Amino acid sequence: MVKHPLSSGARLKAVLRSFGILLTGYALAALGGAVLAWALPLHRADRALIGTMSSLVLWPVTVMAGFFCYGPAGHVPFRKAMAWLHNWAGIVTGWVIYIIVLSGTLSVFRPEIGIWMRPELQGRIATPAQALQTAVNWLSAHAATSSAWYLTLFPGPDGLRAPFVWAVWQAPDGTFMQRALDPLTGAPDVIRDTLGGDFFYRFHFELQLPYPWGRLLAAIAALALVLTLLSGVIIHRRIFIDFFTFRPAKGRRSWLDAHNVGGVAALPFHLVIALSGAVTLATLLFPWSVQTIYHNDINSFAGELQPGSAPLPLTGVPARLTAITPLMQKLRQNNPDFTPAQIYIYNPMDSASLIVFSGDDQGSIGNNSHVLRIEGKSGEVLSDTHEHRSVISLFSVLYGLHVAHFANTFTRWLYFLSGLLLAVVIASGLCLWVSHPKRQGGMYTIIARLNPAIITGGPVALSSYFIINRLLPVSWASRAEYEVQSMFILWAVLVFICACLPARLSWRLLCGLMSIILLTITILSMTVPGAIGTSFILVSLTLAAAFIAAILRKGRTL
Repeated sequence: MVKHPLSSGARLKAVLRSFGILLTGYALAALGGAVLAWALPLHRADRALIGTMSSLVLWPVTVMAGFFCYGPAGHVPFRKAMAWLHNWAGIVTGWVIYIIVLSGTLSVFRPEIGIWMRPELQGRIATPAQALQTAVNWLSAHAATSSAWYLTLFPGPDGLRAPFVWAVWQAPDGTFMQRALDPLTGAPDVIRDTLGGDFFYRFHFELQLPYPWGRLLAAIAALALVLTLLSGVIIHRRIFIDFFTFRPAKGRRSWLDAHNVGGVAALPFHLVIALSGAVTLATLLFPWSVQTIYHNDINSFAGELQPGSAPLPLTGVPARLTAITPLMQKLRQNNPDFTPAQIYIYNPMDSASLIVFSGDDQGSIGNNSHVLRIEGKSGEVLSDTHEHRSVISLFSVLYGLHVAHFANTFTRWLYFLSGLLLAVVIASGLCLWVSHPKRQGGMYTIIARLNPAIITGGPVALSSYFIINRLLPVSWASRAEYEVQSMFILWAVLVFICACLPARLSWRLLCGLMSIILLTITILSMTVPGAIGTSFILVSLTLAAAFIAAILRKGRTL
């Protein structure tokens, strides 16, 4: 780590200069992307996407150049300037990135977590066509006035990953309902009300904040992670030698070794997952290229980006939907490689009803690269769209790499382990920074005390979500909300406790609590049959052993 070159009296000026470099870099990146989008002789959707993705690449480059030429570290060698940037970018955004990475790692197994948290699903198996048909039957009786039904299946290369249909629809009072629907009856009542793995999935990019603030914060964090990773690669002269160097029980040196080993071990994954994460929210973070081409007509951009997804205008004439089961059978016969994941049914009780199947062809990384548009009343196929446009295909592939719908079981486990490694890199970096002998008192004491509240308190809170799922009465109304609220209340209590205790005591307390929660999850998982229960047991026991070892390890320097 680089010693801060500035006196305490110049810190405010350094902060303002850093902020100015970040804003200037953003403005240059946005301007460069918009000019590129305006000038290229391509289709306007391609131009808008090229401009947006170019801005994502330009921003880290301009920021690194700005910190080298005009940074608060003064006129110093490039590597030293990048070390200053790496340190401060990591410490300012580290907590947010850490929680995003943790929840994203868990969301790799989104449907499997959903099965664990809904034990009532045991033995209730149906084919995708049957599950969809029963879901449509139930929604026709209980959500007939909704303008659209958004249904999700969870296919994978190894087969259907979850037996239930995840449904979202608008209630008469205007609120959106989201429930898992029983595959045999289509009703949600026989399954406990829980968000299951969908909580981790949405928390990963929304942070439990209202639109658009949560997504915008997640997008900024993703770009900050890109910047931190790139500057980290630059400052490590011996990056590959460091991969084979780990010296345990050596204080700060051990934290630095853990930081280096974890960073190098899955560096390509970390860079791809950070950049693709920014890409998924790119038009929110850099809307200027889209605005340059489409002005305020954003619906046209969405329609050209995903043709076939727009609903038909209402006619006001009531009509019944065609049967889903024969439609799915016909779909399977005509498109044997196509596995639908999203099924949108617009105007379900109107003669202008529309069924949209979107998903991925087998072996395709691109997300939702195949879309079928079907007239809801007759079942006639209106359009069958395969995405072949090069720029939009690139965007789709980057999106697909992030959400990993293409991944088989082995690849999903690689995603999971690589995500845990990235969390270790972030956590070790935060601990390494605050443990510097020069960083004592004042702000550093506050950060040192809150570090355990985030680094260990975050996993404690997220893990407690599984315990709360088993503790709350199954029959409670709005039960899913109580699960999430209880988890955040526990986390707030842990933050308060950590703020009042010395950091060393907080680490031991939270590691002990995490071990107890993980062992409890292990016991609960013994009632879950099959590979899901076994996987929960193995992961929980392994992590519990790691936290117990952290408590028992002598010479602890947290």
